[in-house]
Amino acid sequence: MQDIRNIVVLTGAGISAESGIATFRGPGGLWEGHRVEDVCTPEALAADPELVHRFYDLRRAALATVQPNAAHHALARLDAAWEGELLIVTQNVDDLHERAGATRMLHMHGELLSALCAVCGAREPWTRALPEGSVCGACGAAALRPDIVFFGEMPYQMERIEAALAKADLFVSIGTSGAVYPAAGFVQTAAYHGARTLELNLDPSMGSVFFEQTRIGAAGVLVPAWVEEVLGR
Repeated sequence: MQDIRNIVVLTGAGISAESGIATFRGPGGLWEGHRVEDVCTPEALAADPELVHRFYDLRRAALATVQPNAAHHALARLDAAWEGELLIVTQNVDDLHERAGATRMLHMHGELLSALCAVCGAREPWTRALPEGSVCGACGAAALRPDIVFFGEMPYQMERIEAALAKADLFVSIGTSGAVYPAAGFVQTAAYHGARTLELNLDPSMGSVFFEQTRIGAAGVLVPAWVEEVLGR
């Protein structure tokens, strides 16, 4: 570990599951009652905007009922203490990393607490219900939608992520299924550029074969232990 300076961490639904946010691919997952195609595609928004807006309104409201867990707090501690470069890339649209105190991070799939204007592309913080026809504060168009990267859309800040992966000495994936691209390919990109790779997951992911090491267990246990290991090197 002595030669590790630049770290990229990828987090997925598994890290928030322990806070009570249901996972996408788990039994009884958060799309309950709806096919993904009905609530998380541009076509769904065009076909039934009321349904899509209501779906994300419920998810946004549910954030008030959950709290960051030990894994979120451990990564925030790493963020505060790590003297090298660090980027936490989350696939999650909740705000639990921020509430735990992480700052060196980005949401590649968007954020529940943000609204996106479909006309001008402006984003604005949004904590309440977002009914169809909500007005953009920047351009005045009645075109706000959830600031969520739908299936078929390009994730946010991919250039920044790719640059960080190219410089990383260590890539760590936490609580991800390894099934959703482009995030599922990050381990291969990092390894190609010479980074060590570690997976922390409740079960081996679909991409476990690409990692040098996989540790199996709950994020709330594995992540604090790993952070302690890194900071105590």
